[in-house]
Amino acid sequence: MDLELTGEQEAVRRLAEDFVRREVAPHAARWDREESVDPAVVRRLGALGFLGLTLPEEYGGSGGDHLAYCLVTEELGRGDSSVRGLVSVSLGLVAKTVAAWGTEEQKRAWLPALASGEALGCFGLTEPGSGSDAAALATRAVREPGGDWTLNGSKMFITNGTWADVALLFARTSDAPGHRGVSAFLVPADAAGLDRRPVHGKLGLRGQPTAELVLRDVRVPAGALLGPEGKGFSVAMSALAKGRMSVAAGCVGIAQAALDAAVGYAGQREQFGKPIASYQLVQELISDISVDVAAARLLTWRVADLIDRGLDFATAASQAKLFASEAAVRSANSALQVFGGYGYIDEYPVGKLLRDARVMTLYEGTSQIQKLIIGRALTGISAF
Repeated sequence: MDLELTGEQEAVRRLAEDFVRREVAPHAARWDREESVDPAVVRRLGALGFLGLTLPEEYGGSGGDHLAYCLVTEELGRGDSSVRGLVSVSLGLVAKTVAAWGTEEQKRAWLPALASGEALGCFGLTEPGSGSDAAALATRAVREPGGDWTLNGSKMFITNGTWADVALLFARTSDAPGHRGVSAFLVPADAAGLDRRPVHGKLGLRGQPTAELVLRDVRVPAGALLGPEGKGFSVAMSALAKGRMSVAAGCVGIAQAALDAAVGYAGQREQFGKPIASYQLVQELISDISVDVAAARLLTWRVADLIDRGLDFATAASQAKLFASEAAVRSANSALQVFGGYGYIDEYPVGKLLRDARVMTLYEGTSQIQKLIIGRALTGISAF
């Protein structure tokens, strides 16, 4: 590793590394072809404490700091980004948000199950007509006599959507313009009127369950409101700021896997009578990957350190997510070049790495949105 870890952090990393080697990596290619990881992996992730990292132990969490969380996320991304996504969304976007914004009743109701893997969460912000412009969402929530809420609308590209037990959904609760009219709700996935439609045929992350959610008169009690009414956009943005660190860590894992594969193949593959690792231009490809891995890792660890010290981290998270996601694409593409024609068939891992990396520049804020966030922080002027 690039920096010295504590004994506890190193133990967590080794546990994740061993889990990936035994229970994820051997199946990743098959899960990719079948478009589904084994659902049993969720309970195993929970049993190892990975779904409870950074959550308070009083709510069933396994504690730990955000660097330990990054280490686990990196190892999962190194083995199969589809599995990494299960954790990043259920823990990173849903459980951590409940812990930060939830009432005592909401924490008791959901956190122990989410931390153990008995339940899985999904995060419903993106809609068919609103992606980067999240404040333009159209899903509506209307307060009924007695305090219940009725939700109508749809969500798109929702990770864990078909497997989730609870959905953290965002809906417009007033006619106030932009983000001021948005609220957050915890909606049980078996609620009447909630239809979950699987999304197939993705370029990458094919083993990860992805869905469109359609809500038709979905009724939830007043206690389903997460955070104050009208503050849903703040809830969403706080979740995504930490979520970008998780995505960045997963991208470090992809880039590291690309480096491992390129170095291994270059030492074995011979052309013109000697290993291709002996050629300068192949070494250039490999060295470029190694620099991207190191830089992305340190940017990501910086975010974890800022969070754990209680300092502002949002801009650093955007910087890490921007660099690491683009670096993962570059690294996987360079590794494919090292493999040559063999990299283009799925008998070898680098094609999948490239496909999985590509979406990282899109979700939880595109690379272009990250640049606007960083630019706003530096200049004090919003360009959107």
